[in-house]
Amino acid sequence: MSTGPVSRAAGDSIEDRVAGAVDAWLRWVPGWQPGTHRGRSRMCRRCTGSPVLQAAGIEGSVPHQVAHALTSRMQRIIDRAVDEYTERELPHLQAELSGEQLWNTGGYEPGAGLDPEYDGLDLDPDTDDEQPFLFTLAGLAEETRPEPPLPRPPLSAEEKRQLVREIELADRFADDAGRQLCFAITEHRDRIRAAVERFVEPQIQAMLEELSRHLEPPR
Repeated sequence: MSTGPVSRAAGDSIEDRVAGAVDAWLRWVPGWQPGTHRGRSRMCRRCTGSPVLQAAGIEGSVPHQVAHALTSRMQRIIDRAVDEYTERELPHLQAELSGEQLWNTGGYEPGAGLDPEYDGLDLDPDTDDEQPFLFTLAGLAEETRPEPPLPRPPLSAEEKRQLVREIELADRFADDAGRQLCFAITEHRDRIRAAVERFVEPQIQAMLEELSRHLEPPR
């Protein structure tokens, strides 16, 4: 098994997928507006220190939702590449993942079908001790998860060793795909920065000016 450079048929390479995802993000950015909801109390693990944002040239310079919409689209490309590699080259891991999917079938999935800009974000806002929620989306998902019909058969020692090895190969492949994606997205830096300067920065500047007016002392 090889975990060398990620390669595919012409027209379906990492570079092609990155170009398509950047195009989709560029179509989304003009409709973005600053949110009116309260800020996040926890750091986003996907965006904080993201090498994708560094490669795109916008790390720390755009609002979180704008950054998250880009990193989520890029993460989907990596996930898809790893899924394809796993299905093609890693039979033990593929069998384990397929079994896990069957095991968890059913129930309410509040994150299913979300657009990339919401993918991976907290589904519920932070709770207020004085005004607790009657229910949460995460709670509903847990309550509606069906009981597994039968216990899964245990793996043999050899199957466990093979599974560990294939997980290592999948992780290595994901790292390779991530590096290739970062190289690919650097080709789109100018387009990404131009969109931020045209559609995002003016709105942020307007918010700062509005805030400054409200903070001016009365005359």
